[in-house]
Amino acid sequence: ASKLAVGGDSAGGNLAAVVSLRARDEDGPAIRFQLLVYPVTDHNYETGSYRDNADGYLLTRDGMEWFWNHYLGPDGDGSHPHASPLRAEDLSGLPPAHVITAEYDPLRDEGEAYAKRLQEAGVDVTQTRYAGQIHAFYGMHGVLDDATNAADESAEKLKAALA
Repeated sequence: ASKLAVGGDSAGGNLAAVVSLRARDEDGPAIRFQLLVYPVTDHNYETGSYRDNADGYLLTRDGMEWFWNHYLGPDGDGSHPHASPLRAEDLSGLPPAHVITAEYDPLRDEGEAYAKRLQEAGVDVTQTRYAGQIHAFYGMHGVLDDATNAADESAEKLKAALA
């Protein structure tokens, strides 16, 4: 059996989710697990977490607009599921996933919405929101206990998925 997993944080979480979709749809390799850490899943700035966390928490709404503009380019389609996996019609048959979100992150709501949609499609999903944390906390090992806890949690989920 395959021991292939994909994962990433922020835009990397978007890429991991899209690779999983494309692998399913295009006869790609069998992926056993997705680790999605505060993933970008929807080209939409109108969520509650975008409104509540637009400024002051490292990642800003203006910053996300800049990233999206550069990612999509002048002719890109932000509504296409290969840019916004939350908008895919069918999420069934995707690999099990662990989704991590941060309370004070513009991306919180779209990450949690993606976890919910995966679960509704019958995908085995776990999801953890880290209270009091901001975007990028995951990389702050040795500074934040939650970063260490999130990495340990991720390692356990990955180990179990590939066992």
